Amino acid sequence: MRKKWNFEVLSYNIMLSPGIILLLIFNVIPLFGLAIAFQDYIPAKGILGSKWVGLDHFKYMFQIPDGIRVTSNTVIIAIAKIIVGIVVPVVFALLLHEIRSRTYKRAVQTIVYMPHFLSWVIVGSIFVSMFSMDGVINAGLRMFGIEPVMFMASNDWFRPILILTDTWKEFGYGAIIYLAALTAIDTNLYEAAAIDGANRFRQLIHITLTGLVPTIILVSALSLGNILNAGFDQVYNMYNPLVYPTADIIDTYVYRMGLVDMQFSLGTAVGFMKSVVSIVLIAISYFLANRFAGYKIF
Repeated sequence: MRKKWNFEVLSYNIMLSPGIILLLIFNVIPLFGLAIAFQDYIPAKGILGSKWVGLDHFKYMFQIPDGIRVTSNTVIIAIAKIIVGIVVPVVFALLLHEIRSRTYKRAVQTIVYMPHFLSWVIVGSIFVSMFSMDGVINAGLRMFGIEPVMFMASNDWFRPILILTDTWKEFGYGAIIYLAALTAIDTNLYEAAAIDGANRFRQLIHITLTGLVPTIILVSALSLGNILNAGFDQVYNMYNPLVYPTADIIDTYVYRMGLVDMQFSLGTAVGFMKSVVSIVLIAISYFLANRFAGYKIF
């Protein structure tokens, strides 16, 4: 029995080894590069030969106006995406749950979650074209005698466009978890409510929505860890220098500083600080998920 158990454990370890090796190569070993954040890094000298400057880059990061701007942009965009990204899938799941035709329900669900699998390179290009001066949106405005709007160059419009396009892309996929939660609601509750005279709307509010509350709380708590993740792929593929004041986020700023402007140490310091704060937020989110929804990982 002992030998059989050892063989099973060994076989599982062998099965996991390719993933563990890839994790070590691409996620663990690169962590040694964080030393760049504490150095005046010069590529020709390397990490071992560059001058050590301690926390100078972190101090500079908090002194420059860009630091406050990109942080506020990131938090505002991320929180708006989290809120809208919870409300819209919940509403959609509730509406879809009320449809009695299974064929129609499955067809709608399949259609709306398909955009989730499209790359932001494709989706971003489509929306940039749609909202351009010669795009479909401005063409429609001209038909009604309204002056065209430079949506993609407007600091007033760009954030709402980011939030709405992200919601359009992800709400169908995000509704899956709520649709799964709806299937766990006891159907006898609806029958009892109908006998007591509750109409469909009251059943929706007092039974269906109430049954979703634990899932909504769980998703909301776990979303707290994404407050500093405003979506690099989307922003990078849609923004331009004209909307930097409202659209430049931490990830795009790190990309420009670290790779485009070759300020490797500053870019690493900003990214490192974001990672530390994200770890703290993730820990808080799991605590809240455990506290209010009984969710545990370990």
